[in-house]
Amino acid sequence: MNDGFKTGHLTQQDVARLLADPSPNSRTDLAAKLAQQFDSPELSQTERQLAEDIIRVMVKDTVLRVRQTLAENLKSSPSLPRDVALTLARDVEAVAIPVLSVSTVLTPADLVEILRSGADAKSTAIAQRPTVPAAVADALIESGSERAVAALVANEGAELGEQSLGRVIDRFGASEAVQDPLVHRSKLPITIAERLVAVVSERLRQHLVAHHELPSKVASELILQSRERATVALFSGENDEGALDRLVTQLARTGRLTPSLLVRSLCTGDIAFFEMAMSRMANVPLTNARLLIHDAGRLGLKSLYDKAKLPSALLPACRIAIDVLKETPYDGEPGDRERHRRRVIERILTQYEDLAPEDLEFLLAKLGDMMQPENAAA
Repeated sequence: MNDGFKTGHLTQQDVARLLADPSPNSRTDLAAKLAQQFDSPELSQTERQLAEDIIRVMVKDTVLRVRQTLAENLKSSPSLPRDVALTLARDVEAVAIPVLSVSTVLTPADLVEILRSGADAKSTAIAQRPTVPAAVADALIESGSERAVAALVANEGAELGEQSLGRVIDRFGASEAVQDPLVHRSKLPITIAERLVAVVSERLRQHLVAHHELPSKVASELILQSRERATVALFSGENDEGALDRLVTQLARTGRLTPSLLVRSLCTGDIAFFEMAMSRMANVPLTNARLLIHDAGRLGLKSLYDKAKLPSALLPACRIAIDVLKETPYDGEPGDRERHRRRVIERILTQYEDLAPEDLEFLLAKLGDMMQPENAAA
């Protein structure tokens, strides 16, 4: 070997000792020294080529400890030849996982190939890489275990779009191991958040029926109210029309775009959601729906409301909430949203004198939860 190695850890004497004593310990020492100086800028092209040739031989060593030493020391090397990285990645878990976890030499196609092997520990290592490209994430979602997918959704460096997250819920929506990190991602598309609300609510309904001897109908009504509160919280302040459109479409498709949800949205000041929902339910363009909702002549809202086939008893509540929104915009001070809710509810209850008792009871049941202590302004 050239003298260029004399300034590093590996010397001609190391190679000579290996030839004289080819024991596992000697080969392991050689692997460590070679790997540690592999990225040294002092290596000439000839020396680097020689080092690569030695490494290619050593990655096929029959002693696990030798291959494992190479993997641990070369896992972060940007100069590692791709064929060597692949050989290590295809090896047993003790050798492969260090490389799969961080190596930037492996391509997305390489990682997808490894995922298709079905090895859970390797899939989990890939899921925890500092960055996981969308193509790799999608492949993992399709074939990965619950453990691997949970690790993926917990990884903020994973590229997970709306469709990918939807597929996660399709496969593992009932898994608490996946739900928890998914719920705690820094940002979720609103449609995904709404689906999670529905999943969690269904689990809670089953728990109420099983453990508290509640009739299914009563439990379902409690969950409906809980789900609607959570759904309103999700879209509060959402200004992305595309996201709102997808949410409304999803709610309509699953039967959760209810009259009480629309009233809740108005009571929390989310006129954008109400506009989008009314556009969908009445099957009119969004621009037209907005014009009718804000028609000063008062007939516009009624015509749109009737076209949407919503219960007439709730039309005055919607009208009052819209009027309050126009008259008292948010002041930007702490608690402004809670103060707005109270103003809306107070106005509705004081101006609903002509409501039939059963309609008033319905309205109170749907809006009363907003007056609970946890929602009161500070």
